[in-house]
Amino acid sequence: MRVALGLGCDRGTPFETLARAVNEALAAAGVGLDAVGAVASIDLKEDEPGLAVLAAVHGWRIAFHPAARLAAIAVPNPSDTVRRYTGTPSVSEAAALIAANAEQGALLVEKHKVRGPDGKNATISIARITE
Repeated sequence: MRVALGLGCDRGTPFETLARAVNEALAAAGVGLDAVGAVASIDLKEDEPGLAVLAAVHGWRIAFHPAARLAAIAVPNPSDTVRRYTGTPSVSEAAALIAANAEQGALLVEKHKVRGPDGKNATISIARITE
């Protein structure tokens, strides 16, 4: 099975917090890093250093989508807080679904959230890639 990761995070979230969130979410989905076939986030995070390191370490290319594209995706856990900061009610779930070319039923992990020791949050969603 191939999966897509949707990544969301606070500004300045370090690589270590992102990596922990990814590893925990993959474990919850019952798949390893080798199953990751696509990775996506919001275009507001294109310059996020932690995401750049995460992508470099794993050899991933992250696709970044505008808030309007993410907002058009139906998700099970929309958030008014996320909407207030980003312009879309979902980053990680919507990004995972776009990257997987799938609908809500393909979500294996919904909004797995990890708070790092510095208080910064990373949110990971995982969707099964539809072939």
